[in-house]
Amino acid sequence: MRELMLVRHGETEWTRSGRHTGLTDIPLTAEGEAQAKAVGSLLAGREFALALVSPLRRARHTAELAGITGGEIEPDLVEWDYGGYEGITTHEIRESVPGWLVWRDGVIPGDADHPGESIADVGRRVDRVLARVRPVLAGGHDAVLVAHGHLLRALTARWLGLPPEDGRLFRLETARLCALGYEREEPVLLGWNIS
Repeated sequence: MRELMLVRHGETEWTRSGRHTGLTDIPLTAEGEAQAKAVGSLLAGREFALALVSPLRRARHTAELAGITGGEIEPDLVEWDYGGYEGITTHEIRESVPGWLVWRDGVIPGDADHPGESIADVGRRVDRVLARVRPVLAGGHDAVLVAHGHLLRALTARWLGLPPEDGRLFRLETARLCALGYEREEPVLLGWNIS
């Protein structure tokens, strides 16, 4: 079918409260686990020639609960490193930076564990992932990626030939399924926020 399925991980305490969750490795909530199982029901019977999963446990656990087997850990699928904004909500950031938008304004440097990265850095990472996926799709097979909200939004923008900052146009809820594919040879969006 030549479809690239995207799965955002299930709910965590930080996604529920709106905190920027980049490299902090936190678990799914009970609701997040239920959401991941529900995604699995949408994928039942699908076979993937390639399954790539972020190394962070919220994505790995989502893949496991969704029944995605044979997934390979792909370091380039980790979430955007939010640097000094890690664990902080947009509302809190806007108290000192009015009108702040991560897609436009980026992040500030953080500590050694969260140095931060630019949207261009994220774009280069998702381009590497897409370079791995495209030959699989060209061979007539499907692939699935299990990762994170902002990362998958930037990846979708790049799939469509847009700059990574245009990921701002694709709101993505937790534990939702999205489908990318082709109309003839042109990359297109086939489905978004499927639940």
